Amino acid sequence: MDWDVIAMPDPIPPRPVFVSLPTFVEPIPFVDADRPSLPRNVRAMLEESMKGDEDAEVDAVVKFAIKVQPWFRDEIRGMHKSYRDRRAAEERAKFEAKQRRIRQAGILQLWQGQIELGGFRNTGNTDNFGVTGGMKIDRQGIEWQHTITASANYQETEGRATNNKYLLAYQPRYTLHEGYFIYSRAQYEKDPISGFDNRFSLSGGLGRRLINSGTMTLSVEAGPAMRLIDYVDQPSETQYSALMSLDFAWKLNDTVKLSQVASGYVSTENNTFTSLTALETAMTDHIKLKLSYNFEHETAPATGTLKTDTTSSFSLVYGF
Repeated sequence: MDWDVIAMPDPIPPRPVFVSLPTFVEPIPFVDADRPSLPRNVRAMLEESMKGDEDAEVDAVVKFAIKVQPWFRDEIRGMHKSYRDRRAAEERAKFEAKQRRIRQAGILQLWQGQIELGGFRNTGNTDNFGVTGGMKIDRQGIEWQHTITASANYQETEGRATNNKYLLAYQPRYTLHEGYFIYSRAQYEKDPISGFDNRFSLSGGLGRRLINSGTMTLSVEAGPAMRLIDYVDQPSETQYSALMSLDFAWKLNDTVKLSQVASGYVSTENNTFTSLTALETAMTDHIKLKLSYNFEHETAPATGTLKTDTTSSFSLVYGF
C-alpha cells in the first residue's frame, strides 16, 4: 500500500516569555518625630543667664552647657553669639550716648567728686584737738580730664598748733593715644610747722595709663617741675626738679576700695616724697568711711624742722 509522504514543517522555535513588573523599591522605615533640639531645662538656664549683662557668668554657663550637652554645641554657640551681639550693640549705643552728652555739656556740668571730713578731741591727761578735711572733683571729657584737689589738716596739742597744713592743686590731662597723655599741674601748699609759709609748684610732662579696667586703674607721670618756696625763717628760693607720680586704685568689691597716690620731687637742693594710702568702705550710695595714712619726707627740710611727717586719719566721705 502506498503511503503518501507528507513533509512536516520544522518545529516553531520557542519565544521568550516577558513578565512586566514595577521596579522594586526597598521600603525605608519612617518615624514621624520632631528634630532633636536642646533640652528645655538647659535652654532655660542659658536664657536666664543671658537676660542680664554679666559676661563672665554667661561664659561659665555656656561652657557648662556645652560640656553636658555636646551634641547641641552649635545651637548653644549660636545663642552665645546672639548674646554677645546684643551686648556689643548695647555698649556701642551707651558709648555714643555718652559722647553726645559730653559734647553737649557746659563747662560747669559733668563734674563728679567727693568731700571728706574727720576730726578728734582728747581731754584729760592730754588736751588734743584735730580736724582733717579734703575735696576732690573731676571732670572727664572725651580727650580732656580736669582734676581739682584740696586738703587741710589742723591739730592742737596743749593749746599749741602741731599740724597746720593746707594744699590746693589743679591738674588737666589731654589724652594722646592708647593710654598716653600729657599733663600739667599747678599746686599750692602752706605748712608753717614744716618751715614754709607758701610753696608754689608748676610741672608738666607725659603720662601713661598702665591699667584701666572696671575694678583697677594705674597711671604714672613724669616731667620737669619748678618750685617757689617762701620759708618762715629763711630767704625764699626757686628750685628746679623732676616730678614723678603714681596713681593707683583698686575696687576690691562693691563696697571696698583701696587707693595709693605717691609722688616725688627730685632736685639737687631738696627731694620731697609723699605717699597717701587710703581704704574706703561704702555705707550708702553716697557716704563712705575712709581710713588713710599720709607720709611726707624732705631730704633737706627747713632749719629746725624734722625730715618726716606722718598723718593717720579717719573721716567720713560724701560722694556726688
